[in-house]
Amino acid sequence: MTGGFFAILDDIAVLFDDTVAISKIAIKKTAGVLGDDLAVGAEKAAGFSASRELPVLWAITKGSFRNKLILLPLSFLLSAFTPQLIIPILILGGTYLSFEGAQKIYEYFTPNKHHKKPLAEMIMSEKDLLALEKEKIKSAILTDFILSIEVIIIALGTVASQPLTMQITIASAISVLATIGVYGIVAFLVRIDDIGIALIKISEKVGGFRKKVYKKIGNSLVISLPKIIKLLSIVGVIAMLLVGGGIFVHNIESLHNVVSFIPIIGAELFIGLIVGFTILAIEKTVSLFFQK
Repeated sequence: MTGGFFAILDDIAVLFDDTVAISKIAIKKTAGVLGDDLAVGAEKAAGFSASRELPVLWAITKGSFRNKLILLPLSFLLSAFTPQLIIPILILGGTYLSFEGAQKIYEYFTPNKHHKKPLAEMIMSEKDLLALEKEKIKSAILTDFILSIEVIIIALGTVASQPLTMQITIASAISVLATIGVYGIVAFLVRIDDIGIALIKISEKVGGFRKKVYKKIGNSLVISLPKIIKLLSIVGVIAMLLVGGGIFVHNIESLHNVVSFIPIIGAELFIGLIVGFTILAIEKTVSLFFQK
């Protein structure tokens, strides 16, 4: 009886070890997308007034969790019953990400009244600011939805040969950790100036060497925030193009063969730009047609 009990515990321990080992492999394979997700998330969350940064991030984080609640069951069903639909869905997501990246580049060179300044610097009524804020939150949640699809599909692909319970456990755990990790880091980044101000205040209450260290670090953090946000905005656009182009390159064999002579990152960026600006041109043409 006792031997049977310990045998069960031993089986559970082995299963746990296997789950951890496979989870590590899945995390490594999704790390690139999670890095892109972080850059895109930071770019989407940037530009709000200080009092709105955390509420906006919380709204995006809740939207991200809702995305996972929708996508995880659907992904398990697709993987089990209609795996042939996975690649077409990924390609649709890649098209959207490429389009959004191209649109950001287009807006940078042809700014309009909504994109000349960050939301925090716009002179607008509170109603209009809230409307723009909601629009940006929706855009961030939609982008998270697309990136979440790829994270979940990659995680499932890693554990495809494992029992269904292990697939569900690992894919669900990675999805939850991805949301907490990505938006936790984004929250830290957008509030880094507050950390700097807090250090400056601490420096006023201490003396000697600590005073100089706290003040210098505090000033550096405050000064660096705009530069970090600008850098993350650029990285976020590149990330959308890389992820979007990467979906095409890695899932369409004929296209992969065409660009095989280009380093993989260059190929992903090139295809992302081509797809993005093609869709953008179509969107602009259709808009002009309906305006006539």
